[in-house]
Parts: sequence; C-alpha cells; structure tokens
Amino acid sequence: MTKHGKDVWPLIHAERAALAADLAELTREQWATPSLCAGLTVREVLAHLASGASLTPLRWLAGVIRCRFDFDKQVAMRLAEHLGATPKDTLDGFRRVVTSTTSPPLPAIAMLGETIVHGEDIRRPLGIRRDHPIGTLTRLARYYQGSDLVVVAKGRIGGLRLAATDGPFATGSGPLVSGTTLALVMAMTGRAAHCDELDGDGVATLRERSG
Repeated sequence: MTKHGKDVWPLIHAERAALAADLAELTREQWATPSLCAGLTVREVLAHLASGASLTPLRWLAGVIRCRFDFDKQVAMRLAEHLGATPKDTLDGFRRVVTSTTSPPLPAIAMLGETIVHGEDIRRPLGIRRDHPIGTLTRLARYYQGSDLVVVAKGRIGGLRLAATDGPFATGSGPLVSGTTLALVMAMTGRAAHCDELDGDGVATLRERSG
C-alpha cells in the first residue's frame, strides 16, 4: 500500500463512523449551531462531508463545468443536494456514505483531512470532544506540512517551527508553535479558534494568517 493510498481509507471510515455516532442525539437547535466554517451550520457541514463522499471525479468535473468553474458555487450546489428536508435526513445521508471510497479527484489523505477537520468544525461549537488516534493525526499533520491542496497549510506555517506536545510531529524552523497535534492541524488549516490552545512565540503569526 502506498503512503497516501488504500491504507488511508479505513482511517477515513473510522472517523466518519465516530462523527455519525457523536451526532446521533443532537436536538434541532444543536443542528442549527454555527460551525467553525464561516456561514455554515453544523448540519450544513455534515451535508458537505456527505457530498464529498458521494462525488466521483467525473461527476465533480461535470459540476465544475455546470457552475462555470466557480468552485464555491459547486460546493454550495452539492451541499444543498445532501442537506435533505430535516436533520435526520442529513444524518441518515451521511451514515450511508460512512464506508464509501468515492471521492473527487483528491488523494485519500486529503479526504482524511476533510473528514477530521470538518468533523472538528462541527464538534467544537457543540462541546463534543473526540480522542483521535495520535497516529492518524500525526500522519495528517505531516501531509499538511507539505501541501496547499484544498486548503492552504504549507504556506500558512512558512517560517514557523511546529512541535506537538502529545506525539512525534515536528516541522519547520523559526518561532515556536507548540500544542496538541489536533490543535496544530486545525490551526494549520486556518481555524484561528484553535490558536487559543497553542503556545510559543509563533502563535500570534499563525493566528494572523488564520484570520
């Protein structure tokens, strides 16, 4: 199996299953909670995740063309397709794709990132905490340190030294940013709220870049 290949899918499936379980008992009011994704509720972010797990490369391309290469418009269109009439519809739709290996033209590790990061976009505002496997988080952090695909991460941490306090992840040189691997991953992907959980002389710079 390749570094970013078939062995990543079981990790994605585990993260999806955990997220579905965490959301099983939400109230209607909780489903309407603003997520860490600007302008989207937690329900809408879950619909976005269901969309990504249902989108073949060909269907993705067709949607891009239909939306005249407006990628944000396509994301909104696909999200609407998977929202359903009620929160139960949204959750049921996500459950149906928990073990899917369908994806847009992205490496599996990027899909793992989408699942974990958006999962936390949902969990944090709801006060839900997941103890992600440190090996999974470390693998994802190492991917983001060298990638700006889908989300700017490599560019955001340029000139900074990141060091995890709960695992082996470390990268870069410059002012230090330290904290849990999850907090580093979330800050690397632009979630400024997680900078509150980080320490070091480089945190202010990272927070500014995440704004």
